[in-house]
Amino acid sequence: MPEHAADSPLGLEEDYTVGFRMLAVYAGSRGAYEKAEEDLKVYRGLEISRETIRMLCHQEAPKVRRFVETSIEVPKDFIAALGNVEFTMDATKVNTLQGWRDMKIGIFIKRLLGECVDISYWDKRTRRMLPDENACVAFAAILEKDLFQKQVNDYRSRLHVGSTGDISVLADGADWIWNISRDVFGNVRECLDVYHALEHLSDTGKVLYKEGTEVYEQWRETTKWELLESGFEKIAQRLDDLEKELAKEENVDHKLESIRKLRRYLDNHKSRLGYCERLSEGRAIGSGQVEGACKSMIGRRLKQTNARWDVDRLNEMAVLCAVHYSDLWEKYWILAN
Repeated sequence: MPEHAADSPLGLEEDYTVGFRMLAVYAGSRGAYEKAEEDLKVYRGLEISRETIRMLCHQEAPKVRRFVETSIEVPKDFIAALGNVEFTMDATKVNTLQGWRDMKIGIFIKRLLGECVDISYWDKRTRRMLPDENACVAFAAILEKDLFQKQVNDYRSRLHVGSTGDISVLADGADWIWNISRDVFGNVRECLDVYHALEHLSDTGKVLYKEGTEVYEQWRETTKWELLESGFEKIAQRLDDLEKELAKEENVDHKLESIRKLRRYLDNHKSRLGYCERLSEGRAIGSGQVEGACKSMIGRRLKQTNARWDVDRLNEMAVLCAVHYSDLWEKYWILAN
């Protein structure tokens, strides 16, 4: 029981007020504890030790997780937001006491369709701007594939994704991602991140023609437009022709293997290469959202120099980082405290 009747409305049932905890946890989940201690002293005039900040972050994380996983307020804004659903997945390496581990990241967003363009608009000089997302819910954890898939499905259900509207899944070429996409979402619109596809084209060009040469630059430019225009169709024909030409030469096994590797990669993703159609509909063709989150949501806090984490502590901090990224920070402190 609070010692005084006024303690509860003032947030004094615990050792620290809600406002004090919010500042400490905010600082501790945005940067290293040492920096959080310094920032709070310089910018807020608060003398809070790094160990107290660490303790408050660990105490708050389970409460934040419960709020995110159970509160009806979390999905409310997402469900009400206008736009089509995009889901992106990726993983980034984080150093733990047991070695480097994959932290998997998932992001649901809703945004309206953007400007409808043809492929000629898609280059570094005239890159279109997609509308900002109207809603975003992110999550991250070090989990085995099956457990992460369950987490994806739990969020899908809570956010009412799949009951109405269309869904796009955008990601790189990792098999685990597309397996989760198929098992959780079923038959939805999948898109291989265009930059990963272009990187594979470039890698093959380096083997065939050597990076920096004029013929390599011609390969990179030509195959880029062929990919955007027709997916795998024109490039498949180009690779057929190249194999026939190289069959007449000697000592080209490495070139033939590079061609076959590219063919296998693009053929495996050929249903995910509909870039021309997606551009004409005003849709995204890249998974930059989740790749950016690997750096801004996870990397900035969890990949500090020389940092090594206990996995449980790491997953706790990932919850706090994801709440920041999802714009749920203020909602949590208003509604759950």
